[in-house]
Amino acid sequence: MELRHFRYFVAVAEELHFARAAERLHIEQSPLSRAIKELEHDLGVQLFERTTRSTRLTWAGQVFLEDMRRVFAALSQARVNVKAAADGYHGRLRVAVSDGIVPSRLGALLAQCRAEEPEVEVRMFQTPLSQQLKGLRSDLYDVGFAQSEDVGEGITVEPVWRDPLVAAVPARHPLVAHKRIPLEDVLRYPLVLCHPESCEGCARQIERVLRTVDTEPIVADHVSTHDMLLALVAAGYGIGLTNATHIGDFRHPDVVARPLAGRAVMLTTYLLRPDSEPSEPLRHFIERVKSDPQSSQNDEA
Repeated sequence: MELRHFRYFVAVAEELHFARAAERLHIEQSPLSRAIKELEHDLGVQLFERTTRSTRLTWAGQVFLEDMRRVFAALSQARVNVKAAADGYHGRLRVAVSDGIVPSRLGALLAQCRAEEPEVEVRMFQTPLSQQLKGLRSDLYDVGFAQSEDVGEGITVEPVWRDPLVAAVPARHPLVAHKRIPLEDVLRYPLVLCHPESCEGCARQIERVLRTVDTEPIVADHVSTHDMLLALVAAGYGIGLTNATHIGDFRHPDVVARPLAGRAVMLTTYLLRPDSEPSEPLRHFIERVKSDPQSSQNDEA
C-alpha cells in the first residue's frame, strides 16, 4: 500500500462517484479504479459496494474512512509542526473551541499567551462538540472550550467561565418595557436559538432552562453563530436567548439585553483536556485561564 492509495480512497469515499473523484484527483478513472481494487486486495476487505447506478461505502469502508481522516489530519499537523519549528517555535498548543465561546474573552487569553510565552505556537480550531471530543481523545487537540460537561470517559472537565443567560430583544419590542423579563413572557413570542448540532453544549443548557416552564416554545429559527442570532433578533424575527457577554461584545444598536426574572440563570463554559499529565505549555495555559478575574474558579474561591 502507498499513500496515494489512501488519498484515492478518501476522494472516492467522499464523492461516492468514481468519475467525480478522478476529476478531483486530476487522474483518469481507470487507474483510480485499479488503485481501489489494489487497496481492497491488500486489506482483504471490500470497501465499496458498486452497482451501475451507485457507489456506497461498506461498514468496513466507513470505519476505514474515519481512520484515514485521522491519518491525513496527523500528516497535516506534522507539516505545521515542522514549519513552526523552523520559524523558531519551541512548543505548541492546539486549542479547540465549540459553542461560540465569547470572542473578547478568548482574544484576551490568546494575547496573554503571546505576551508571556511567544515561543509557544497556539493554533485555534473551531469545531462542533462531538468532533472536539474525538480530537481530544485522538491527540488532534491539546485542550478545548465548550459549554458541556457531558463528555464521557478519558477527558477532564473543569468549569472556567460563567455568564448570565439573558433575553436579546429587538429595540422596539414590547418586552423592552420590562427591566427583568419573566421566562413565561419570553415564551409568548417566537425564539431564535443556537442550533443543537453546531452549538450543542449551549443548546443543551438553554433547553434545560426552557423545560422549567410548562410552555412549548415557538422556534422561529436555529442559527450556528451568535452574531447571526443577534442579526435575526435585530431584524425582528424573534427573541434570542444567549449570554450577556456576547451581547456586550457585539453592541448591536437594535438589540437590547434584558435579564430573566427570578433567580439568575448562568451559562457555564468548561475547559476540556485529555485525562493525562499536561505538558508544560498546557499547564501554563490552564493557569492563565484560572487566573482570569471572570473565571468561575475565582467566583467559587
